[in-house]
Amino acid sequence: MISSEAALIYTMVIVSAADRDMTDSEMSAIGEIVQHLPAFQDYDASLLPDTARSCAEMLNTESGLESVLDVIKQSLPKEMRETAYALAIEVAAADGSANQEELRLLEMLRHQLKIDRLIAAGIERGARARYAHL
Repeated sequence: MISSEAALIYTMVIVSAADRDMTDSEMSAIGEIVQHLPAFQDYDASLLPDTARSCAEMLNTESGLESVLDVIKQSLPKEMRETAYALAIEVAAADGSANQEELRLLEMLRHQLKIDRLIAAGIERGARARYAHL
């Protein structure tokens, strides 16, 4: 198991890496989230690159994504699972749109973390509202 903060970071990293293109806007969003959200108040932000690298290494194993999803689920307290999904949505929205790979990963994450569909829809709608432009 990993810390709950690391599990949140793993969640954001797998969404960013879903399309094999971790954009600057996605990486910037992850950094901003770690710097400013209360969920990371006890996390040493200087560990972010190492945590992201550990996730990437796990992704590159034979059962990579399944292993990462399992570690995330095992490491997050139930009350933090919706937070993890919300952070995943934030990263997917960071570059202006979510592609098919990211959407599929979000669906897998929702199922793995047992996020109720109505709650997920509310989280998704909130992100659309935050990232809408005129």
